[in-house]
Amino acid sequence: MTNRYIDLMEQSFDPTEGFKIIDGYLYFHDVSLKQLIDRYGTPLRITYLPKISSQIQKAKKLFQLAFDAHGYDKKYYYCFCTKSSHFSYVLNEALNNDIHLEISSNYDIDLLYSLYKEGKISKSTYVVCNGFKPREYIRRISRLINEGHHNVIPVIDNMEELNFYAKYLQTDTEVKLGIRIAAEEEPTFEFYTSRLGVRYKDIIPFYENTIRQNPRFKLKMLHFFINTGIKDETYYWSELTKVLSLYCDLKKVCPELTMLNIGGGLPIRYALDSNIDYEYLISEIVRQIKEICERENVDTPDIFTEFGNFTVGESGAILFSVLAEKQQNDRESWYMLDGSMMTTLPDIYGIKQRFILLPINKWQNPYQTVTIGGLSCDGNDFYSSKLHRNNLYLPRINGNGKEMAENKEDEKLYLGFFHCGAYQESLSGYGGIKHCLLPSPKHVLIQRNPETGEVTTRLFAPEQEAESMLKILGYKVAPVPELSE
Repeated sequence: MTNRYIDLMEQSFDPTEGFKIIDGYLYFHDVSLKQLIDRYGTPLRITYLPKISSQIQKAKKLFQLAFDAHGYDKKYYYCFCTKSSHFSYVLNEALNNDIHLEISSNYDIDLLYSLYKEGKISKSTYVVCNGFKPREYIRRISRLINEGHHNVIPVIDNMEELNFYAKYLQTDTEVKLGIRIAAEEEPTFEFYTSRLGVRYKDIIPFYENTIRQNPRFKLKMLHFFINTGIKDETYYWSELTKVLSLYCDLKKVCPELTMLNIGGGLPIRYALDSNIDYEYLISEIVRQIKEICERENVDTPDIFTEFGNFTVGESGAILFSVLAEKQQNDRESWYMLDGSMMTTLPDIYGIKQRFILLPINKWQNPYQTVTIGGLSCDGNDFYSSKLHRNNLYLPRINGNGKEMAENKEDEKLYLGFFHCGAYQESLSGYGGIKHCLLPSPKHVLIQRNPETGEVTTRLFAPEQEAESMLKILGYKVAPVPELSE
């Protein structure tokens, strides 16, 4: 039996969307990763922008199919969750697809003003304002509404929040409100109820005793989100049923309620053998909404979603070189990278997230079980089979040896972590100071001409320099003499 890496992959996995092997090298959405490495070096973060648009259009199409299949006669609104990635290149690509936005912090308001000034959004764009809101966040939301952004929807996170809108909104201004439900978490979660939102039992009394008493407030949206996301599991369907029951009860006393926001959490592929039936998930959500509303004899709502990771996650990858192999004992072989996973992929360290990991080259080489080591000195800067779904197999660096070859004809082994386009840079901090003073890697954006298919790349950011980090730390930068060969 052969033990080549390419044979292992062909035996284990069916062809996977977005990945292809051509002449022994890995292509990502038909883009040669080896050519990118040759041009820009490693470590290298890449973003394939067309994937952002294709994900949005995919969700829109599937909701329309579900609406048609179930005779659902309301509208679907796709909101992009900005906290998944605030970068301009993401928003510019996403907003080309007639979408709306969900924000969660005060400084998101500055981002909205920038987008409005550039003509990327209008005063008719829906902006769902989530989160526990400090006073300044509430004040600036109110300012947007006072200025005529009539589809800005503050989602009430706690009942005291409403008092501040009454204070900051102009007396002749009407505001659309939402209420977020404090969802009950999975039984395995560390706590029972989400820290965000208003308790189920408080929502209808809160509307009747407070919101309805002020004619400026119109409760338009009920908001629902579960931390573990949308899954074909009993827990999710049970929680959705509870939300729909509450929606119907609230609708009976609040006729202006017309929107149901089911939040984010549409899953993405974190493994080559992922089998996500998006069509079924979305169809079942729409079916249940219609069925329960009809049973309760209330009008069905417009449906809002807030997909962030689904929008941008599968567009991203980060590429590394293997610097050397270290055999630390009889069982553990380490591949040492030229970058840190803790600083560039913090979800690996923080929540033990798995990403798709594939070699860029050497697919014809024999494979072995390895552990990946990052460049920082921290003991947690690693990626192993315990984090991966299966044993972590990768090609040997050389066809028959364990040492890094000095022969220039024998190229390095390059590895890529894929579908890591959401949250990573926000969580690790873009630029700034990283663990062990490791720099942020180069970041390259990839675009494809939809008419000609031509691929273009541009350097969004070079590798972070020592000077910028030392200035942040308060040092006077001194020149370092070059080492002569």
